[in-house]
Amino acid sequence: MIRILDITFKDLMQLMRDFKTFMFLLIMPILFTFLFGFAFGGFGGGTSDSRLPVGYLSQDNYWVTDSLHGLLDKSEVIHLDENIFRSQEDLEKLVADGKLAAAIIVPKGYGRAVLKAKSARLIVIADTSTQAWTTVEAELLTLTSRLDNAIRTASILDGIDSQRIPFSFAFKKSLAAWDEPPIAIKETTSQAVQKTDDQGMALAHTAPGMMLQFAIAGLLTAAQIIVSERKSRTLQRLLTTATRKIHVVLGHYLAIFILIFAQFMILIIFGQFALHVDYLRLPAATLLVAFSAALCISALGLLIGIFARSEEQAVMFSLIPMFVFAGLGGAWVPLEVTGPTFQAIGHVSPVAWGMDGFENIVARGLGFGSVLLPAAALAGYAVLFFVLAVWRLNASEEK
Repeated sequence: MIRILDITFKDLMQLMRDFKTFMFLLIMPILFTFLFGFAFGGFGGGTSDSRLPVGYLSQDNYWVTDSLHGLLDKSEVIHLDENIFRSQEDLEKLVADGKLAAAIIVPKGYGRAVLKAKSARLIVIADTSTQAWTTVEAELLTLTSRLDNAIRTASILDGIDSQRIPFSFAFKKSLAAWDEPPIAIKETTSQAVQKTDDQGMALAHTAPGMMLQFAIAGLLTAAQIIVSERKSRTLQRLLTTATRKIHVVLGHYLAIFILIFAQFMILIIFGQFALHVDYLRLPAATLLVAFSAALCISALGLLIGIFARSEEQAVMFSLIPMFVFAGLGGAWVPLEVTGPTFQAIGHVSPVAWGMDGFENIVARGLGFGSVLLPAAALAGYAVLFFVLAVWRLNASEEK
């Protein structure tokens, strides 16, 4: 055990001498996280209104018209864009320029006509060939129907017993009943997702992706140390002592693991407190995924270092897996937006399993059990890469 720790300490000392490389492994994922975050709207600066903008102009000063305005103003589909200085011509131009999805004009006498059950029509300006108009039309028909039904209901009840149920009281109660309909569809999400702000949700994919990608990039320096040791025949001299080959392999592996795991911890803390990516919602789950990913990536670095015969090959063998695994594994673009075939192919990459683990915590709001499969897959890759590294070392020494 002492020999393993000696080799680990020696590698870490060599790695820490090149402080610029260590900073590169921290600064680059942060810069690329900000870059992708801006690209995907992670720093938009507040929430946006997704409702369709609809202009509104009332030429009728009557309480029924005010009730219609109240219904439109509370709509979850359209957003009233009002300006008392706009004319009908102004609204027509705004709709024609695409700045408004439609415009509603309430003509004079509309309220009294609705109250007396006479024919009453709103003036609507819109491009009827667009999908936006279909949505606005459906919402407008729904709300005007509610107003008409409330008036009819109030009129009937007022006619039955105007003393106990006056028209104004029945009208207000009929309209208020729509605020809590007997049947309603309510969409809910996990409490963990609800408490995460818009910026955190936008970066919930980008931050883990860049962290995993540049962890693989960090293998470049670690692999070069192993290559340099073999070229200088330090390995052969070590094997003439009481140090066994497995001690050398484990020592190098432990050094790479400490480097990658430290990188993960620093970036996770930065993501939690600076970027509001909720890694610490389930600290144990985050730690398990980071630990498993570090085991896997470290084993890959060991394999690259033993497989490469020169520093140039170490660079090439480090950069190729970084781009291939990151691209296939969904570090750049979520695999969810691709087809099932690409998703299946993407999970050949260990990065995909790391992304699943982190996103189950910070984006999907799932529990600890959701990271067990990704962690097991990463551990499986770690065993595979480690076995291949030992096999390659034995094969090269026999030649």
